[in-house]
Amino acid sequence: MSKRDKIISFNAFEMNCISHLSPGLWRYPNDQALHYKDIEYWQHIAKVAEEGLFDAIFIADVLGVYDVYGGNDLGALRTALQVPVNDPLSLAVVGAAVTKHLGFGITAGIPFEHPFPFARRLSTLDHLTKGRVGWNIVTGYLPSANKNMGSSELPHDDRYEVADEYMEVIYKLLEGSWEDDAMVLDKQTGDVANPDKIHHIAHHGKYFDVPGIHVCEPSIQRTPVLFQAGNSPRGRKFAATHAEAIFIAPPTKEYAKVAVKQVRDALVAAGRDPYSAKIYLLATIITDENENLAQAKYKDLLSYASTEGALVLNSGWLGADLSRYNLDDELSNIKSNAMVAQAEALSNSTTSEGKVWTLRDLIKLTGIGAQGPKIVGSPSQVADILQDCIAYSDADGFNLAYATTPGTFEDVVRFIVPELQKRGVYKQAYTEGSLRHKLFGKGDRLGSEHIGARYRVGGSKSSINDYASTGRIKQRKENEYAI
Repeated sequence: MSKRDKIISFNAFEMNCISHLSPGLWRYPNDQALHYKDIEYWQHIAKVAEEGLFDAIFIADVLGVYDVYGGNDLGALRTALQVPVNDPLSLAVVGAAVTKHLGFGITAGIPFEHPFPFARRLSTLDHLTKGRVGWNIVTGYLPSANKNMGSSELPHDDRYEVADEYMEVIYKLLEGSWEDDAMVLDKQTGDVANPDKIHHIAHHGKYFDVPGIHVCEPSIQRTPVLFQAGNSPRGRKFAATHAEAIFIAPPTKEYAKVAVKQVRDALVAAGRDPYSAKIYLLATIITDENENLAQAKYKDLLSYASTEGALVLNSGWLGADLSRYNLDDELSNIKSNAMVAQAEALSNSTTSEGKVWTLRDLIKLTGIGAQGPKIVGSPSQVADILQDCIAYSDADGFNLAYATTPGTFEDVVRFIVPELQKRGVYKQAYTEGSLRHKLFGKGDRLGSEHIGARYRVGGSKSSINDYASTGRIKQRKENEYAI
């Protein structure tokens, strides 16, 4: 199989709000984003995604407000830029109720929920979706969220130190607390579970103290499929250690190749196969029956894009108050302590017209679908670009942001999926089984080489198995006197 014949995968990139990455487009004719509060809206999107054989709906989230632009949240509120925003986790159950195969990647931030109750939420979702849930692990993004939680924001790399221990607790609870045959359901004796096969995890760490058992019986996947989008060196190290699906947002094909190689190299450095994680590129597809219709649609969509909304989003993205700059200022002149790699890549390159990148160029690029590329054209033109990008970058697929919802996804399913299938570079049907098995074809559970497998009963970590005996004996001795 040549690189151009590699199978391409899609996720639908959504958020439980009015304006995710295309502020202003909620005003576009037939856009349905204002129905984000309705179950029927989300179920329709799930049906569309499953019809298109998407791997998953990936549901982003923030717990906070974009308030860097102008030093306040007024711009975010005016443009509905990711506010109001509802909780993402329930959408997995809503969508799973009307689909059979589609996966659901939900975003949840480590700083905002203790791992003990969150492990229960993960198990519950995996039970209810029949093993089709994934978790996008985030370490915190908006400072406003920490302020409202009454906590100070940790330095960037320190957040990943907390996250590493958080994951250790999650693995111990989901992988090592209950043995597979702990539930006996013996109607003769009345025993529902065998306590000797349910283990206290005895976790006493720097950030978390969790001595007891997981309160849920094992779900199909135990640990859901792990998603991550870390792009800094420390973030890539974390992703390479834990993630099974990794998202990157390259503004150019050239940067995509660099970013994918960085991820593959990080996986090898973490002792994993470089292809043990799927890599999805952010992109937005604008298409129609022919090129002229697609270009006209794109031009029409751009006329609804909100400049202020794009400035609000990019201020949060860059960590710089863009209200202090003119639109014609060069990106290299924007001062930021949090300049992300994508912006640096743009600053050091030229636009398609051969001129240096300005703030105006950035806003035009990110006005629809944020910093990912916009792929505009007929089905055959789009398919050519997708195949070229995958072959050039060595990525596995695309995390598809929308211009309008659900219109963008409906267009992809109607025009692009059949074209890719005709070329033999898109699946013809789903694989049976859990989300993890659909993605990798190796069963429902974490692979034996994954760090999480070390914490399951019988794994290489001894703390759980040691405590399975000593902790249980101690507990029983205490109970002997609890009369």
